[in-house]
Amino acid sequence: MGVSEILATIDREIAQLKEARALLGGGAAPAARKRVGRPKKAATVAHIAAKPAKKKRKLSAEGRKRIAEAAKKRWAAQKAVGAK
Repeated sequence: MGVSEILATIDREIAQLKEARALLGGGAAPAARKRVGRPKKAATVAHIAAKPAKKKRKLSAEGRKRIAEAAKKRWAAQKAVGAK
C-alpha cells in the first residue's frame, strides 16, 4: 500500500467522521430564522387538512317550497307598499 492510498483512506474516514459528528451533534447547522410575511402555501395546507370536514346540510323539497312561498309573500308586500 502506497502513501497516496493511505492518505485517501484517511481522507474518506475523516469525511465519514465529520458527517457523523454533524448528524449527532447538530454541528454547524445554522439557527432557524423567523420568516417575515405571509406563510407559504404548504404550511397552510397542513393546517387546513387537520380540520374535520363539515357535513353538508340538505334541504327537503317541502322546506324549499315554504321558503319560496315566504319570499313571494314578502315581495308581494313590498310591491303593495310601493304602489300606494
